[in-house]
Amino acid sequence: MEATGAAAPEPGGAPPAGGGGPGALPPLPVLRPGARSSSIVVSPRQRGNPVLKFVRNVPWEFGDIVPDYVLGQSTCALFLSLRYHHLNPGYIHDRLRHLGRSYGLQLLLLQVDVKDPHQALKELAKVCILADCTLLLAWSPEEAGRYLETYKAYEQKPPDLLKERVEQDFLSRMTDCLTSVKSVNKTDALSLLTAFGSLAAMADATREDLSLCPGVGPQKAKRLFDVLHEPFLQVPK
Repeated sequence: MEATGAAAPEPGGAPPAGGGGPGALPPLPVLRPGARSSSIVVSPRQRGNPVLKFVRNVPWEFGDIVPDYVLGQSTCALFLSLRYHHLNPGYIHDRLRHLGRSYGLQLLLLQVDVKDPHQALKELAKVCILADCTLLLAWSPEEAGRYLETYKAYEQKPPDLLKERVEQDFLSRMTDCLTSVKSVNKTDALSLLTAFGSLAAMADATREDLSLCPGVGPQKAKRLFDVLHEPFLQVPK
C-alpha cells in the first residue's frame, strides 16, 4: 500500500508477468510520457492510498506508469509521506532516479504527517532542486487530492486564467501597486492617492509627509518610502 509512500508487495493481488488462468486481472494500460488521457492515471503502487478517496471531481484510472500519478501530457507526480521518509530515507532517491527527466513538470507531492518536519523539508527541498522537481506540501490526504484534481482540471487552461484579474482603470491599478507594499491596505492606498494624486508625487514626498495620511502612520510610511526609493538594479558591493 502506497499510503505511506511504500511500494506495494509485487504480487499485490496482480498475477505474475505473463500469467493467466481463472481470476487473473487484465493487464493495465501502458501510458508513455506525452500520451493524452482524459483521466488522472494512477500507478498500482497507490492502491489503498487515502488520497484517492478525495479525487472526486476528475476521473482517474490505474495504469502502467513509472510515476505515481500522471496529470497531463507533460506533468506527473510522485507521492511521499514524510513519516515513511523518516523510516526509509533512500526510497525517494530511488524513485527520482528511476523517473529521470521524462516529464516537463515533475512534482513531489509530500504529505506532512510528523510533528517536526522542518529539517526533513529542508533536505527534500534540496533533493527536489537537484532533481528539477517541484515540491508540493499537503497536510492531509484531502488537501493532496485537491492538488491532483487541480493540476488535471487546469491541464488545457490558458495561463491567464490563473492570474489575478486587475481592473485597468487608474484607481484599481494604483491600489494594486500600493497594496503590494507590506501592511499597506486598500484604505491606505485611497488615502495616499487622495492626498498626493499620483505615484510620482508620493515618490517625491518625505517619510513625514507620507505618515500624515490618515491610517498610514510612521511604520507604513517608512516601508512605502523605502520601496519607492529602492534602486531597480542592485549595485554589487
